[in-house]
Amino acid sequence: MTTDQPGSGSMVRRILLGSQLRRLRESRGVTREDAGYSIRASESKISRMELGRVSFKERDVADLLTLYGVTEPTERDALLGLAREASVAGWWHSYSDVLPGWFQTYVGLEESASCIEIFELQFVHGLLQTDAYARAVVLLGQPSASDDEVERRVDLRLRRQKMLMGEKSPEFHAVLDEAALRRPYGGPEVMRGQIERLLEVSELPHVTLHVMPFSFGGHAAETGAFTLLRFPDAELPDVVYLEQLTGALYLDKRDEVAQYVRVMDRLRADSLSVKGTRDLLRSILQGA
Repeated sequence: MTTDQPGSGSMVRRILLGSQLRRLRESRGVTREDAGYSIRASESKISRMELGRVSFKERDVADLLTLYGVTEPTERDALLGLAREASVAGWWHSYSDVLPGWFQTYVGLEESASCIEIFELQFVHGLLQTDAYARAVVLLGQPSASDDEVERRVDLRLRRQKMLMGEKSPEFHAVLDEAALRRPYGGPEVMRGQIERLLEVSELPHVTLHVMPFSFGGHAAETGAFTLLRFPDAELPDVVYLEQLTGALYLDKRDEVAQYVRVMDRLRADSLSVKGTRDLLRSILQGA
C-alpha cells in the first residue's frame, strides 16, 4: 500500500479473505476443527485466520477452498490472489524490533482506514506529534531505552504520519482534552513547537481538531482515550481500538462500536468549535 491509497492495505485484504473463508465454511457446515485438520492446523488457527489476525499461506487457502467445494477456476483464482496480496508485509514490519505484535495489528488497520476518529486525554495523539514531542513521550515511557531504540520509535511514529499528507489521505477527526495541551512534555520550547504543529494540521481539509476544555467539566469519555477506525469496504466492520500498558483491545461488535460512536459524537458537540480550538491554541502560544 502507498500513502496515497487509504483502505487498500494488506490488513484489509487479510480481514476480507478471512471473512469470506468463514462464510464458505459455515455455508458448507464445516466445523473449525475439521477445517483445521484439513490444513494440519488447530481450531484456534482457523479462528485467527477468519478474523484476519494471521498471515495466509496460499497452499492452506487452496486446501480450504477444496474442502469448501470451491472448484470454479475464476472464484478460486480471485481468492488465491487475495491470499497472495494479504500476505505482503507492510512497511511497519521493518520496525518489528521496536513494535510489539499487538500494535502491529493497529498500525495495519490505521494504514488501511478511510476515516480515523480519536479522543486523547494524556498527550497529543501520535499522528499529530512533532519529532521533539514524540521523543519526549518515548523517553518518558521507555526510560531505559538506548538512544538508537528511542530514535527508531520516533522514526516509526513520524513514518505513520505520512498517510495524513497524501492526496487521498483518510479523514482524521481528533478531540484532545485540554490536559493534553497543558501537560509540558519536553519543556516550553517543545510544547511551543507542538502547539504550532496542531495549528498547521488543523488547516488541512481532511482534518478536524476539537479541544475539550477544562471549563466543560466532566465529559462523555469517562473511560479514557480511544480510537475509532472506519474502512471503505462495506464488508469490514468499524473497529474501536483501546490501548493498554502491555496490550490492546479491538472491538468490532456492532452494539459496542455504536456506544463509542455516540460518545465521539457527544465529545465533538461538547468541545470547542474548530475556530474556538484554534483560538485556544493561539492563546496558549501567546502565554507560553
